[in-house]
Amino acid sequence: MEPTKSKRESFWDAKTYVFVTDNTKPAMKWAISELKSRGRNVYVIDLSEKPEPGSLRTVSELPAGLDHAVLGVTKIDPDNLIPALKEKGITKIWIHWRTETEKALATCKAEGLECMTGHCPMMYLGSSFSIHGVHRAVVKMTGKY
Repeated sequence: MEPTKSKRESFWDAKTYVFVTDNTKPAMKWAISELKSRGRNVYVIDLSEKPEPGSLRTVSELPAGLDHAVLGVTKIDPDNLIPALKEKGITKIWIHWRTETEKALATCKAEGLECMTGHCPMMYLGSSFSIHGVHRAVVKMTGKY
């Protein structure tokens, strides 16, 4: 019998993702790069003062019908983005470790969105032979994966 995937593991099985960043969390860039290398479609909304070329600047620029979003912002409350993301079709939101707020969690719950918090995306996307793989092994051993 195959082991059952957790919701956090299954989150990374989608074909398309939206990442909202302000470039304060380096793991966001790594996760974007890893997903692109796996052939996934990734839309990046860069809210930093110097956005990356090719990135979007607002949620309104996204096409409709997307489902998975990763929020990694510290300069604004992620709660400010959630209603607009839901309008675009987002139903699953991953709020990067140490960027979640009570307000954002309450909004996800009120909007009926699946929300994951408390973990860095790279713990699930990083290779086994990296600091992320070591972190993953430790977290699995402690039962917090």
